Amino acid sequence: MTNKHQGALELGLIGNCRVAALVNTLGRLVWWCYPNFDGDPAFSRLLAGDQEKGFCDCLLDGLSSSRSTYLRNTAIISTTLEDAAGNAVRITDFAPRFLQYGRHFRPAQLCRLIEPLQGLPRITLRMRPTHGYGKPCQAAAGSSHIRYLGGADPIRLTTDAPLSYILGETPFALTRPISLVMGVDEPLDDAPQEVVKSFLKRTNACWHEWVRALAIPFEWQQVVIRAAITLKLCSFEETGAIIAAVTTSIPEAPGSQRNWDYRYCWLRDAYFVILALNRLGATKTMERYVDFITTVAAGGAELKPLYGIVPDLDLTERVEPDLAGFLGHGPVRVGNQAAEQIQHDVFGSVVLAVAQSFVDERLPNPGDEAMLRLLESLASRAACFAFEPDAGIWEYRGRQRVHTHSALLCWVACDRVGRIAARLGLAPAAATWRAEAQRLRQRILRDAWSERRQAFTGSFGHDDLDASVLLMHELGIIDAQDPRFIATVDCVGRELNVNGHLLRYATADDFGLPETAFLVVKFWYLDALAAIGRRDEARARYAELVAARNTYGLLAEDLHPHTGEMWGNIPQTYSMAGLVNTAMRLSISWEEGLCRGSW
Repeated sequence: MTNKHQGALELGLIGNCRVAALVNTLGRLVWWCYPNFDGDPAFSRLLAGDQEKGFCDCLLDGLSSSRSTYLRNTAIISTTLEDAAGNAVRITDFAPRFLQYGRHFRPAQLCRLIEPLQGLPRITLRMRPTHGYGKPCQAAAGSSHIRYLGGADPIRLTTDAPLSYILGETPFALTRPISLVMGVDEPLDDAPQEVVKSFLKRTNACWHEWVRALAIPFEWQQVVIRAAITLKLCSFEETGAIIAAVTTSIPEAPGSQRNWDYRYCWLRDAYFVILALNRLGATKTMERYVDFITTVAAGGAELKPLYGIVPDLDLTERVEPDLAGFLGHGPVRVGNQAAEQIQHDVFGSVVLAVAQSFVDERLPNPGDEAMLRLLESLASRAACFAFEPDAGIWEYRGRQRVHTHSALLCWVACDRVGRIAARLGLAPAAATWRAEAQRLRQRILRDAWSERRQAFTGSFGHDDLDASVLLMHELGIIDAQDPRFIATVDCVGRELNVNGHLLRYATADDFGLPETAFLVVKFWYLDALAAIGRRDEARARYAELVAARNTYGLLAEDLHPHTGEMWGNIPQTYSMAGLVNTAMRLSISWEEGLCRGSW
């Protein structure tokens, strides 16, 4: 891949389903939360403004060029740096992940291998971790390691490089490969070079084996494989949670103050992520995610829109003053105020997720009548609150309305519970919930329709357009060939279009008028285009989204429709799931591709 945009989000993701880190095209580790996804960022340079803190890098004297890419079908990044004289060094970054003793070994560690490729490169190794969201750590050297202190969890760097050179950031000639292991404060079982060599080989094999089992479309195979690996990297395997992104506070647009912490699990993401994992055949990851959602639903408390990777974590929002923000665009927020909001779409989101266990014969623990009773309690609340005002899918902080998407998901809760009851042979319950779903459906299709717009709108009694109505066919409340849905697709595609990309909405919110396009809604639009019969147009526009990815094949949350630069947290699970789901819908079949396609 080539660097198309030269944007600040030219970042690649490494991880092991416990920790995740971002690497830039110069081989600098700029973001790493430790010891888990939602932990204190040991590498916080991404949000440090112009302050040189919170990173690990390898500087090559006289650097003239760099190349960075993933090793094929893995989460391992290789970066080559070269100087004007032709001296070159290769940096290999990964988080160890492989089967050991019958389970996955996934420590809170990052590994780095630095090798001389050509000539006699002269390098400087720098390790400047932070704690407490931007406060520099204190370094304490041991015999073959350095401990970085200050936070609740000390970080140990074990290496065969000269410790004095690292502590003093002293340039030296690289005459042999050197290895670094960063993370958990425990001694290694062997010499660093042997540990990294073994970890690299086994991690490489682990990812190749995982990718081999994926179901992928004939077209856009590498796009989908990279998206699948990224979704996997955003799963916290211990509990099954899948986070919305690995970062916090990358703004949706420069200077917008729309800076949010996305290192948590949103219930509304569940349908799209489970759909993607199901189509990919990543059943174990899907099953663990369904288990996480089930744990949340069975907790007995009021459902929240989002949860931490451990469901009972405190997500109270605060601002951290020691980090200036992405490119200086603060504030840096930790936690998310949306956890306190009223969002009625949560009921349908949970039912959609858990419904997988009733229909997927691959899963070892199918849904039963006891699970149905739990879902019925959610459907009852959905029926009660469907037409009550809430914050909506886009989490407005300063207003409440009866949002079409929230009402739609309440209908989904009743509709799917009725289907589940019928599947279990419980005819009276099925009839009850189908009648309730029909009641909700009639009002939604009546009150969400705007005669002036000749389209379904974002909330009852208002004419403001909202791209979330594109999901009405996807979720089954209306047929794709219904003239009202076709008119809605045309209206949204015309009125929310900015230079070929789609806004979520075009009216002012708590922070003014939106400036950037929300990437996932363009995937929804393409799916809707295909459903109404405009498949060729959808395929052409899918290619635009593929081209919008960064050097490493990742998508963030937003894209500036005029500059082409990505903004928002990265990698965005919504966006990566969109790459998978839409490719699956638009690709020609394997039979067609192999027998009649040109390849």
